[in-house]
Amino acid sequence: MKTLDTLDWIFIGIYFLVLVGIAIWIIRKKQKNTEDYFLAGRNVGWFVVGASIFASNIGSEHVVGLAGAGAGNKLPMLIYEIQAWVVLILGWVFLPFYARSGVFTMPEFLEKRFDARARWILSVFSIIAYVLTKISVTIYAGGVVVSALLGIDFWTGALSTVVLTGLYTVVGGMRAVVYTETLQAIVLVVGAAALTIIGINHVGGWESMKETVTPEYLNMWRSASDPDFPWPTLFITSTIVGVWYWCTDQYIVQRTLTAKNIKEGRRGTIFGALLKLLPVFLFLIPGVIALTLKMRGELEWETPDQAFPVLMSNLLPSGLRGLVAAGLLAALMSSLASVFNSCSTLFTVDIYKKLRPQTPERKLVKTGQIATVIVVIIGIIWIPIMANISGVLYEYLQKVQSYIAPPITAVFLLGIFHKRINAQGAYVTLIAGFVIGAIRIVLELVKGSLNPDGMLYKLGDMNFLTFGAWFFLLCIILIITVSLLTTKPSEEKIANLTFNTISPEEKAKNKNSYNWIDIAISIIVVAIVIGVMIFFNGK
Repeated sequence: MKTLDTLDWIFIGIYFLVLVGIAIWIIRKKQKNTEDYFLAGRNVGWFVVGASIFASNIGSEHVVGLAGAGAGNKLPMLIYEIQAWVVLILGWVFLPFYARSGVFTMPEFLEKRFDARARWILSVFSIIAYVLTKISVTIYAGGVVVSALLGIDFWTGALSTVVLTGLYTVVGGMRAVVYTETLQAIVLVVGAAALTIIGINHVGGWESMKETVTPEYLNMWRSASDPDFPWPTLFITSTIVGVWYWCTDQYIVQRTLTAKNIKEGRRGTIFGALLKLLPVFLFLIPGVIALTLKMRGELEWETPDQAFPVLMSNLLPSGLRGLVAAGLLAALMSSLASVFNSCSTLFTVDIYKKLRPQTPERKLVKTGQIATVIVVIIGIIWIPIMANISGVLYEYLQKVQSYIAPPITAVFLLGIFHKRINAQGAYVTLIAGFVIGAIRIVLELVKGSLNPDGMLYKLGDMNFLTFGAWFFLLCIILIITVSLLTTKPSEEKIANLTFNTISPEEKAKNKNSYNWIDIAISIIVVAIVIGVMIFFNGK
């Protein structure tokens, strides 16, 4: 690892000065009420919405973990990064329902469609999921990045970035988050693109790299009998996780709810989908470049998760190295800022406000700030436990999401597409899903002490992709069965909230919110996704 020099520090310093400037400008605009604090006053344009979606998604866990997947023979994980087509589903299918309902949060939408029980469960479920996946993973990845770049120990690196990010998120709210994320997305893309181009040139081009790692290594489609990544369940489970993450999760959807109207929100998701095509080239390929150089004896790293920072510090010239370092810090901070704000929104709007409906707006904003601090502390405590679940960070993230996503995806999808689905079906499915997911995580942690011939061991040892696919099927059967065996939902619960009940006026309004350019760009995004799937077939 080469350490950063004076020019690098100048670039990092400039980045942080601009970031602080934006944060101060936002903070000076007083947060009058919860809509201002949690949804930036619902007055954001499509460019900022799209950049914010991208920056929220691409955190340091992607930079570190996706490059680690590329360097650690886990190329099938690429399928999670070409889900731009699922981002389009958010804009074209789900967003009109969310916008019509006028909600702040996803649990609030479930209350409108089902009942208060569904809202409570999803609120608690989401906050736990954020601690298990987003917060701890991002802090861990940030510690790896910062300690590698700055030559300081892991915990100092992790905690310092948490405190810095927490500071402007707590004070500035959602407006500070979305505008700083726009800057962070630009810095990250420029920096990582430079590393990919320089890296490809350094290894002698794509074909030279392919010869070193072998064409089979670059195949994302393994056989159906592959013990790690069987292609049928890889495709099914990644799609289930994708719909949960991109279309129903507060963390991402909150960005679209900040838009001025459906038109700006949808265009934001289309722009976000275009940006979502970049990670394959920006992060996964540098991981493969790092592996190529290691195989040739030109680079050394201990674990795949170190591939990106080591490659960056050795390949990039002075100054540019500082810019990419700033991009990595940007990725870490944008992810943390997003999840901090989403957690405080969920806790304040869905839990605290429900328990104390008469609370004044200013007190609710203050409650959201306190909630942010508490969630950060819990996330830090979880990090040592997280390290036991999986060796490669990105795989850990996808594993846990495969246990969280199925019940939520089933409830949202069927809730919107099937008017007969009722509150009882949603309630039973969410509770059962929460319990089954928790059991699977525990069994995976303790399977070494279980009888290898026993049922519990088999459940804990089952491939996570196969488990996710069967788990989703179980949730679908459960929600349909319970709903059909109990009473129909009232007209009030389904009016304009399911596909069969949209009024002619709302249909006309939705039709006026897009044009042929929106449709054309969406088709291009889908075509590029199919192209990437065909390209990475090991030939």
